[in-house]
Amino acid sequence: MKVYNLACPLDHRFEGWFASEEDCLAQQDQGMLACPVCDSTSITRMPSAPHIAKSSSTELALPKADTGHLSGDVVALTGPDHSHLEAQVQAAFLKGMRELMGRSEDVGNSFAEEARKIHYKESPERSIRGQTTLDEAESLREEGIDVLAMPMMPVFKNTLQ
Repeated sequence: MKVYNLACPLDHRFEGWFASEEDCLAQQDQGMLACPVCDSTSITRMPSAPHIAKSSSTELALPKADTGHLSGDVVALTGPDHSHLEAQVQAAFLKGMRELMGRSEDVGNSFAEEARKIHYKESPERSIRGQTTLDEAESLREEGIDVLAMPMMPVFKNTLQ
């Protein structure tokens, strides 16, 4: 398994996991690699230190996300073919996104304004989602308004609703 650092022309950076360098190049040549943020298929491999899982091993250990109290734990992915696991992860992600969207109100481009109204008790308290600029999101955080920035990935837009 080879892990490459990838980037699109807008400098969105992400990781790609491939069975081999040939697999990476073939996917790139066929336009199968796309930026998860902007959906660009003009992908460049960035310089990175080697990160290769041993092919003789059927177990790949990944560090678990830092939760503040479980340092040193690992999650193990077993089996020679991880495509089934990838499908399960994608399905879980989509399920979570659908639930999040179903439990929140889309306020579109008036997100920052509506978030402030809710925070200052000028509108009823509820979960909202929408679009705003990074600067405006930072201003909201500075005012003590909790916001979570989540890019809407074009590859998932049509499958969420």
